[in-house]
Amino acid sequence: MMKIADPAADLVCDEFELIAAELPLAGAHILELGCGKAEKTRAIAQAGQVASILALEVDAIQHARNLEIADLPNVRFGHGAAEAIPADNASFDIVTMFKSLHHVPVDRMDDALGEIRRVLKPGGLAWISEPVYAGPFNDILRLFHDEKAVRAAAFAAVCRAVDSGQFALVGQRFFSTRGRFDSFEQFEERIIRVTHSDHRLSPEMLAAVREKFMSHMTPTGAHFLNPLRVDILRKV
Repeated sequence: MMKIADPAADLVCDEFELIAAELPLAGAHILELGCGKAEKTRAIAQAGQVASILALEVDAIQHARNLEIADLPNVRFGHGAAEAIPADNASFDIVTMFKSLHHVPVDRMDDALGEIRRVLKPGGLAWISEPVYAGPFNDILRLFHDEKAVRAAAFAAVCRAVDSGQFALVGQRFFSTRGRFDSFEQFEERIIRVTHSDHRLSPEMLAAVREKFMSHMTPTGAHFLNPLRVDILRKV
């Protein structure tokens, strides 16, 4: 039975360590959905002799910035959404989504998983990682952007895709990544002022967020352990 969280999970690592251990990257044609600032894109492109990566981003502002990246010859950046993937049937060995399924409109999440199945080759793998709704960092985030409902909806959509026979569940992985901020101003820049979401905080809300954030500040910055879940699926 699939689990949305595992409170007993104690593994702390960079997600790429799991990717390198679990996915057959060598020679793979990979689609990344919601590539953001292309940090994971870069790590995967530079390891494992990957054949190619199509990295899609729905945020036009971030996509324009990604197009300026010129040192990843095996990566092509595209503008597109998971629920309408601009790619041919059965054209990828691996599809990845890093903390982005819950950003898909709830009524299109099933469509997104159907599109992932469509573009995967038979036996191809989907790596879908999602943040777990827990932890001190989540407690700060939910003050102004509570994602409990959309994260639960994303998990339910994955469960439906497995239960319906579109995918076989290869396994689930639960772990935490380390997060660090030098200052509240850095938190504002990286979390509040993102281009893909419109976070308009009132002065009172901003003050409340700052107070909760600063309660974690140390001489070496604010440190967080952020729990995640990965659902590894195989197209059947």
